[in-house]
Amino acid sequence: MTTFDMPLSTQDNGLRFSTYNYNQNLVWKGNLESISFEQQAIKDKLLVLDKPCYIVRIAGKVGVTNEGYLYPVENGTTSQVELLTSIAPLSLQQLGDPSFLSAYGVKYAYMTGAMAGGIASEEMVIALGKERILGSFGAGGLPPERIEAAIQKIQQALPNGPYAFNLIHSPNDMAIERRAVDLYLKYGVKVVEASAFLDLTPNIVYYRLAGLSLNDANQIIIKNKVIAKISRREVASKFMQPAPAKIIQELLEQGLITELQAKLAEKVPMADDITVEADSGGHTDNRPLVCLLPSLIALRNEIQAQYHYSQPIRIGAAGGIATPESTLAALMMGAAYVVTGSINQACVESGACEHTKKLLAQAEMADVTMAPAGDMFEMGVKVQVLKRGTMFPMRAQKLYELYRTYNSIEEIPAAEREKLEKQVFRKTIAEAWEGTAAYLSQKNPEKLGKAVNNPKLKMALIFRWYLGLSSRWSTAGEKGREVDYQIWCGPAMGGFNDWVRGSYLAEPENRRVVDVADHIMQGAAFSYRIQNLKIQGLQIPDYYTQYRPEVCQ
Repeated sequence: MTTFDMPLSTQDNGLRFSTYNYNQNLVWKGNLESISFEQQAIKDKLLVLDKPCYIVRIAGKVGVTNEGYLYPVENGTTSQVELLTSIAPLSLQQLGDPSFLSAYGVKYAYMTGAMAGGIASEEMVIALGKERILGSFGAGGLPPERIEAAIQKIQQALPNGPYAFNLIHSPNDMAIERRAVDLYLKYGVKVVEASAFLDLTPNIVYYRLAGLSLNDANQIIIKNKVIAKISRREVASKFMQPAPAKIIQELLEQGLITELQAKLAEKVPMADDITVEADSGGHTDNRPLVCLLPSLIALRNEIQAQYHYSQPIRIGAAGGIATPESTLAALMMGAAYVVTGSINQACVESGACEHTKKLLAQAEMADVTMAPAGDMFEMGVKVQVLKRGTMFPMRAQKLYELYRTYNSIEEIPAAEREKLEKQVFRKTIAEAWEGTAAYLSQKNPEKLGKAVNNPKLKMALIFRWYLGLSSRWSTAGEKGREVDYQIWCGPAMGGFNDWVRGSYLAEPENRRVVDVADHIMQGAAFSYRIQNLKIQGLQIPDYYTQYRPEVCQ
C-alpha cells in the first residue's frame, strides 16, 4: 500500500455524495494508485461488472476503484481515504429467475420471440443457441414441409439445444395447428412458444400432455415445455391452470394420451412460462407493460396458492424490450426473463429482406400503426406494423372497410373495384380469385367449397390473398412491391434505433442477434449498478450512466 502523495486532478469529475448515507463502520484498504478521478477512467471502472466497485473520497475529491478490500474500523485509527459506499460484483446470470436458466440450459434470462414466416429464421435460432441463448423459430404461416426442414436443420446444429418452435393459434384452420404439433412430437421438439391463443385448443393440450411421465422417484416429468405469449388475464388464467377435463377426456378417447398422462395432467399447469406481451409488433393488444406485468404476476400468485405446483410458473416480459433500461425495468418489476422481438427482425440472421431491414433500422417510435390481420381478417383482429416507407397499413384498412360495408365483390362500386385492381392487387379481381382458389384447392378444399356459395366469404378470401402475400413480399424482397410490404413492428424498434445511434449497431449489416442480446444484458447489469449507487447516495452525472454498444471482443 502506498501513501497518497500524487496530485489530485483539478478537473471536476461531477461526482458528489449525500453525506447522510455512507457507512462509517468500514474502511477501504488497497493501492491508492488504483483510484481513478478522471471521467473516462471512472466510467471504465464502473463498467467492470465482475469486480466490486468502491466509491471513496480523498481531500474532498470522489474517486472510484475496483481494487482493494473492506476492513472494519479500528478504534482510534483514521484514514486519509474515506469510504463512501461500495457495490458487489454482478454476473449477468444474476438477472432474472435462475430457474429459467436451468430449465432451458441458457446463460441469460433472455430469449428472442418467434416472428412468423421464418423471419425468426433457422440461422437466428442456431446463432443464439450456439451461445446458449434461447431463440424461437417463426413457424407461423409456413407449410409443414418448411417447418420440418427447419426442425431438421436446427436439431442438427443444436442437438442439445437450446431452441424453441412457435405454435401459433389458427382459429380459422385448426388443422394447421395440428400439423405443427404432429411434427413437434415426431421430432421431439421439447420447447414450444405458443402465441396468439384466444383459448386452449386440443392441439396445444395434446402437445403438453404427450410429454408427461413419472421418473423412478415417482416425480412428474414434463418433457414438452410450453412458453405461452399472452396479453389477457382470462387467457393467462387458462394456461396457468391444468388442462380442462373435457379436452383431456377427448384426447384419451382418441388414444392420443395414456391413462397415466391423463391423471398427471390434473397436477401440472398448461404452461411452464407465461410471457406477458405488452405493446409489441404483430398481434398485440397495445397494453402497457407497467400495468400488465404486475397484474399477471399477481394472478400467478393466486393460482399458485390454489394448486401448489412444485415449480411455480415463471412470468416473463415482452413488448417494448429494446434497450438496457427497458430490460432492467421489466426485471425490477418481477419478470423472470425478457423476450425481444421487433429489434431482431433488423438483424443479419433475420429472414426479412435487405430493404425491410433498412426500413426497420430507420424507424422511429411513432412510425408504427395497427392494420387488419390476414389470419383473423373477418374477426377484425389487427396487427402492429411499420408505416414508414410502405402503404400497406392504409391499403389493408381500406380492404377491411370494404368487407364491412359490402356483402360481395359485386356490390363494391365499379370505381372502387378498379382502384383495387390497379393500385392494390395489380391484377383483375378474377385473376386474384383464381390464384386464391388454386391455393385453397391444395391447402383447404373445404373452405373453397364454402366460398363458392358464400359471396361474403369469397370476398374475404380475395382480400386475404393480398394480406397474406404482403408479408411474404417483405421476406422475399419482391421487387416492385416495396410499397406493399407488411412489416410487423412495435415501437421498441424506434427505441432500439435511438439507443444504438452513433454506434456500430446503427447499420443493419452490423446487427447480429447475439451481439444485440449481449449488449442489452450487459447494459441492463450496468444500469443496475448505476441505480444502486444512486440509491446509496452517489450523485452521478448522466455522462457516467449511459451504456453504448461497442464491438464485442
